[in-house]
Amino acid sequence: MKLSEPRILAALPELGVERIGGASLAERTSLGIGGATDLLLIRRHSALPDLIALLRGAGVAYKFLGGGTNLLVRDGELPWVILQLARQEPEIRLEGNSAHVGAAADLGRTVTFCAKHDLGGMEGLIGVPGTVGGALRMNAGAYGTQIGSYVRQVELFRAAGVRIETLRENEISFEYRHTSFAPDDIMLAVKLELPSKPYREILQGIRICNEKRRSSQPLNQKSAGCIFKNPPGGSAGRMIDELGLKGFSVGDARVSDRHANFFVNAGHATCADMLSLIAQVRDRVHATYGFQLENEVILWTQ
Repeated sequence: MKLSEPRILAALPELGVERIGGASLAERTSLGIGGATDLLLIRRHSALPDLIALLRGAGVAYKFLGGGTNLLVRDGELPWVILQLARQEPEIRLEGNSAHVGAAADLGRTVTFCAKHDLGGMEGLIGVPGTVGGALRMNAGAYGTQIGSYVRQVELFRAAGVRIETLRENEISFEYRHTSFAPDDIMLAVKLELPSKPYREILQGIRICNEKRRSSQPLNQKSAGCIFKNPPGGSAGRMIDELGLKGFSVGDARVSDRHANFFVNAGHATCADMLSLIAQVRDRVHATYGFQLENEVILWTQ
C-alpha cells in the first residue's frame, strides 16, 4: 500500500514519523519472505494516538512490525502500511535490580547489557532473535527461562482505546508462548526485575546456551525460529523428525536438516511455498500422532 492521503502525509513530520516508501518486508524479516508497502518509523511514542487516529479516519489499514523474526508475510503489494518503533536512547536504564527497557531494543543485547551489570536470570534468552517487545508479546522462552517471569510492568499503546497505558504484572497473564495482550496492543517499554549474579556466572550460562543453539539450530539460514508450538507433553520437532521429514521441501521452503521444527528459506521461497510446507507437515503429524500442531510463527497472509 502506498500512502496518498495528503492530510496524513502533511502530519507525519509534525508527529516525528518518517515514511519509507515501498519498504520490502523480505528485507525486514528473518525468513526473507514478504511483499512491499509504505513503512512509518515512529520516533516518539507519544505520537501513536494521533497517528492511529489519522490512519483510522482515512480508512488506512496498518500492522505493527517488531523485529520481524517470528513472522511469515504474504508476497506482492501488501494491503496495509507498516508501523515500526525507532529505537530510543538510551534503550536500557538500570535502577538497582530493575531494568527499564524500550520495546524496540534488541533482546540479545539487552541480556548482555544487564549481564555486564551483574543482573542475570535471562541467560536462556541470549540467542532468541528479535526485539524486547516481540519477546513480551509471545512470552519468549528457552532453556527453562521465559521473559514473563521478570516483568513487573509494561507500557503499551492500546489501540482499542487509542491511548497509552501502563500495566502492572498482576494485570498481565504470561503462559507458554502466549500472553493476555490484545492482538493490536503495541508494546512500548517494560520494567524487568532481575536477580543479582556475578558476571562470570552469567557469562558461563550464556556460553552453555549458545553452544546448545549452535549444535542444534540452523543459525546461518533464513528462518523464523520454531514454526510450531510444542503440544502438551510432546515435542513438535521430535515428531517431525521421527516422520523422516528433515529435508522435506516445497519449492525453496525446507524443513531444516538440523532442527525439524525450524523451516528455512533455502533460496527464494515464496509465502505460498512456506504455507504449503507448514500445512503438509501439520497434516502428517496429525495423521500419525493425533496432535493438531498450533503455529508459533505469526502469519500475515490475509
